[in-house]
Amino acid sequence: MRTVSLLRRTALLLFVVWTVVSVVTLLIELVPGDPAYAILGDQARPEQIAQFRQKHGLDRPAFFFSLARAQDGQLRFVWHGAQNRYVEYWSGLLRGDMGLSFRTDRPVSELILQRYPATVELAIAALLVAVAISIPLGVAAGSRRGTWIDNLLSVVALVGISLPSFVIGPLLIYIFAVKLGWLAPSGRFDWTDIILPAVTLGAALAAFLTRMVRSSVIEEMTQDYVRTARAKGLSERVVLYKHVLKNGLIPVVTVLGLQLGVLLAGAIITEKIFNWPGLGLLLVEEGINKRDYRVVQGCVLVISITYIFANTVTDMLYRVLDPRIRIR
Repeated sequence: MRTVSLLRRTALLLFVVWTVVSVVTLLIELVPGDPAYAILGDQARPEQIAQFRQKHGLDRPAFFFSLARAQDGQLRFVWHGAQNRYVEYWSGLLRGDMGLSFRTDRPVSELILQRYPATVELAIAALLVAVAISIPLGVAAGSRRGTWIDNLLSVVALVGISLPSFVIGPLLIYIFAVKLGWLAPSGRFDWTDIILPAVTLGAALAAFLTRMVRSSVIEEMTQDYVRTARAKGLSERVVLYKHVLKNGLIPVVTVLGLQLGVLLAGAIITEKIFNWPGLGLLLVEEGINKRDYRVVQGCVLVISITYIFANTVTDMLYRVLDPRIRIR
């Protein structure tokens, strides 16, 4: 039974990855423009354009069929079979080959491996910042429901959710890099360089998690086991952090698992603001702006796999937090 469940889950994950990459491939093929002219420039000679297109397979059809105008002026479907870029790309993936970058002629896997650690580092740091801020504030607000502390923290959380990263990032740069001179405004050269990007990326998530932790604490405080723990003479801190918080973290862990993938994809703006050499910056500057299909496909593939992996780890953490939960 477990083997069947594992096979079903694996098949579903593979289907999700295939769907995401296929949709992205379709969208970038529909975008007007020619990668050859985008990379070589408008002054390139026709023979250079032809050589570039042949080298990277751009002279072949994009998919199994295409629309072509017949002699009578009507559009008709033309079937190309397996001789197309879509089949060639997936055939290369099965061999572990993501193809070559159109602009640099370097393997896409090499470019991704070079940038991927920076993005994962930033996403994990942002998660840690969000958790470190949200749990104490959420517990404080939930355990003091209706007081001025609860109202103040609710307003702070609302402001944090409302402010986007392209507002928080420049503001932090102005305060801590320009005015105070404590931190570097951009780059990834020292361990302190991650502080501003991590706070920028984790601020909105921290505000959202604060409200969620508050709601979970309020709900758990009404349960019978809380009254029992207090009747045993346990201190309020032990009741809150050992009993209430443990049970209240289950929905929070769910959001954290989902948000890791969101942080990986949503780090693009933050990486651009702080010139953080991660996957998001590679996707925008080298992939989308240069119409480098292989870089875009590779980045999306890695982000989707990471997102799925994060969800799987989240499911496994359910059993640690609550043994009553059984994963099917």
